[in-house]
Amino acid sequence: MKRKILFLGESYRADAITWMKGLKEFGDFEICTWELKTPNNTKLNRFKRIAEYLFAPLSIRKIIRQEKPDMVIAERTTSYGFLAALSGAKTIAIAQQGRTDLWPEGSVLLPLKKIIQKYAFKKAHLIHAWGPVMTISMKEIGVDMSKVLVLPKGIDLSLFTPSTSNSTKIEAIVTRSLQPEYRHDSILKAFSIVQQKGIDFTITIVGDGTRLTYLKDLASTLQIENKVVFTGRIPNTELPKLLQQSNIYISMPITEGVSASLFEAMACHCYPVVSDIPGNQSWITHRKNGQLITIDDIEKLAEELIWSFENPESRNQAVLQNRKFVEENANYNSNMKMIADKYHELLGLRDM
Repeated sequence: MKRKILFLGESYRADAITWMKGLKEFGDFEICTWELKTPNNTKLNRFKRIAEYLFAPLSIRKIIRQEKPDMVIAERTTSYGFLAALSGAKTIAIAQQGRTDLWPEGSVLLPLKKIIQKYAFKKAHLIHAWGPVMTISMKEIGVDMSKVLVLPKGIDLSLFTPSTSNSTKIEAIVTRSLQPEYRHDSILKAFSIVQQKGIDFTITIVGDGTRLTYLKDLASTLQIENKVVFTGRIPNTELPKLLQQSNIYISMPITEGVSASLFEAMACHCYPVVSDIPGNQSWITHRKNGQLITIDDIEKLAEELIWSFENPESRNQAVLQNRKFVEENANYNSNMKMIADKYHELLGLRDM
């Protein structure tokens, strides 16, 4: 008999698509979804979304009565994860998306979010930590670690294959959403220093976001606009090709859980230059298999980009090591099979 899962979360996100696709492929699960309909983009919509959230438990219980799923899975412990905990489902798996999910750190709602998260952790039968950095905050608040599965969903290594780029200049790529917390402005300013040093480069900035116009204007102001390509939003199928044409991957977020973008870049032989934060320190050791740069240290970023470019031997060694690491630790086929098997095991124990 085919098992059915109800997924609570934003079903359009690449992360969620990978998760659901893997469960269908390796666990033969049937999946139905539920998510909040109101976008979180204006003040009025925010109020509407809160109202929708308050009535969400009723909507979810209704869909459970109709669809009769065997289990409920949800992303983000402080939102959909909490709704999963309230759903009354007999088997629940929730995933922490960020380093803590208690974000933004200065929020007035933080005390409430802590209570909600604790309740979600208590009710869940399985908790996903997509990487070791997520377990730190779990241990601090006394989560039952026997329920925690530390394993990234992984990436499709048949799509993200090593590059054949033998470029004699810096071919950088940035694949993070164009939002303030990803610090694209610092990256552009660092390249303006690289240009002043007379080093040739191109940067491909993939994706869309609220900062697009600002960043295009900034590139013009810095007089590097002829070397910066803004692709806008692209289908995920086009991403491997862009990574394979690049030799350096840059990502400067101020906070990070586990970045699939980083794994994708590592799989395609892009040398990682990333922000020096716990989420990146789990995978990158400075000047061993990439670079760790203090957030917003523009001079240091420029300096390390130049160092990376001028040390091709070290760079080539690192990219080979990174591909091997991804094959062993972030392979979608083997990791998603382990996750799907774990779900079947949970359901089997429940049915005993």
